[in-house]
Amino acid sequence: MSYAQRKEMSSNRTVSIIIVALIHLILGYAIVTGLAYNVVKKAAEDLKTFDVEEEPPPPEEPPPPPEPVDIPPPPMTPPPMVRLDVAPPPIQLQQREITQPPPPMAPPAPPPPPPPRVVQTAKAKGSLQGLIQPDDYPDSALEAGVGGTVRVRLEISAQGRVTGCSVQKSAGNSALDRATCSVLTRRARFTPAIGSDGGPTNDSYVATITWQVVDQ
Repeated sequence: MSYAQRKEMSSNRTVSIIIVALIHLILGYAIVTGLAYNVVKKAAEDLKTFDVEEEPPPPEEPPPPPEPVDIPPPPMTPPPMVRLDVAPPPIQLQQREITQPPPPMAPPAPPPPPPPRVVQTAKAKGSLQGLIQPDDYPDSALEAGVGGTVRVRLEISAQGRVTGCSVQKSAGNSALDRATCSVLTRRARFTPAIGSDGGPTNDSYVATITWQVVDQ
C-alpha cells in the first residue's frame, strides 16, 4: 500500500471517530434532557439523509472546428476548337446600263388646209317660221300671255343639218329663247353651202322666229 493511500485511510478514520464522538455527546444530552427519543429519531433521519454531494465533472469542451480545407479550383478546360467554313463572298456583277439614244423626233404634221371659202351660202328648205307649231309654245309663256321675236345664229354642217344654235337677240323670255333653238335644231333642213373647191362645206345662217299668243 502506498503512502498516499495510507494517509487517506488515516484521515477517514479520524473523521469517523469525530462523528461517533459527536453522536455520543448528542445521545447523552438527549438522555439528560428527556429528549432522547426525539434526538435519536432526528439523528437517525439525518444519518439516513446525509449524503456527500460530489462535485459535477467540468463540462467537456466542444471539439475545435475542423480546419477549412482548401479545395483547388478545377482546371480550366479550353473550349473545343470549332472550324467554321466561311463561304466566300458572292461575286456581284455590275450590269452596265446602255442608254439608247432617243429616237429622232418626227417632223411636225403639216397644218390642215384652210377650209374652202364659201362661194354659195346655205339655204333653208322651206319657211323656218312654219316649223313652229302651237304645241311648241312653252306653257309658262303661254299662261303668262308672253310673246316675242327671237333672232338666232344657226351652224349648218356640210350635210345641211343644224349643229349649233346661239341667241343673238332674246324675246325677253328665256323659255321662248330655248324653245326656238330646240325646234330649229330638230326640224330645220338646209341646202349646204358650196365651197371654193366645189364641194359642200360648213356655213352659218341667221334666222328670226316670232312667238305670238293666239286667242282660242
